[in-house]
Amino acid sequence: MPGEDARETARTVTGEVGDFPFLPELPARGPGADMVGRSAGMLVDVYVHLQPSGWRIADRPGMDTRRARSWLGEDLDALEEFTQGYTGPLKVQAAGPWTLAAALELKGGESALRDPGACRDLAASLAEGLRAHLAEVRRRVPGAEVVLQLDEPSVTPVLTGRVATASGYRTYRAVDRAVVEGSLRDVIDAAGAPSVVHSCAPDVPFALLHRAGAAAVSYDAALLTERQEEAVGEAVEGGLGLFAGVVPTAPNGSAGAPAGAAPMSDPAGSVGGVRTLWRRLGLSPQTLAGSVVITPACGLAAADPEYARRALAHCVRAAGSLVRDPE
Repeated sequence: MPGEDARETARTVTGEVGDFPFLPELPARGPGADMVGRSAGMLVDVYVHLQPSGWRIADRPGMDTRRARSWLGEDLDALEEFTQGYTGPLKVQAAGPWTLAAALELKGGESALRDPGACRDLAASLAEGLRAHLAEVRRRVPGAEVVLQLDEPSVTPVLTGRVATASGYRTYRAVDRAVVEGSLRDVIDAAGAPSVVHSCAPDVPFALLHRAGAAAVSYDAALLTERQEEAVGEAVEGGLGLFAGVVPTAPNGSAGAPAGAAPMSDPAGSVGGVRTLWRRLGLSPQTLAGSVVITPACGLAAADPEYARRALAHCVRAAGSLVRDPE
């Protein structure tokens, strides 16, 4: 979400998305509030500090780790304030193990992705940290049915060997699909909560994520290709939910708005592509409302606060149109 005010943002997300609020991230506050720094602050017995090149694994906690944890605590305080008496689903999010492995540097400056042992240690540390984080959320919001979102924009580049080395002249070797799936499964199992894996990058590996235990996959609907549709259909028939990113992350015509995005003033038009996909896959329209959550195409941090608020409200209205008219 945009801005730096945790209380005002918590007020917005609990007000506009009353049936499915979430713990916001506010990266505009600076390093440690960004996706990678915030998630690294959740790690257990693994610490990071900020270098000019990015986040680097360190021997002991320092100012950067303390700042990330402080901001997370501030966000939890704000969410707790505005969810008094709430019962129902509540989403929290963190970077997934492979996005962390691609983003965090070892002492020599190369990505942790280079070292299989470091990747295993990161996944185990993240699993332990998420267990504690979700327990804290449940303590603060006793009525919450916690849903964990793992942000994995790097999972496809990791699988296809397209993560650049520190020099930028080479890429790291592709990681075996079974290894990627296994680490994700370990983290999801450890969390003990229904998990959504999010990637707004092209070529999301729906089948792999489903096998790893994801209850749903969150994706940018504008990037879904016909080549992927068969895998999506099989996964949905197997029980996978979809978080369809159909609402632009910025006003139409501006940077960040998906090509061909439906106008914000037309909630029914925003989900027209979802209905079309369902028909092409031969799925029953009556299963739409129970299988699909409507979301923005990706994060809203680059939007202005008023647009972000309208985008969330638009998601709610668009979802309502699917319930009223699934065909």
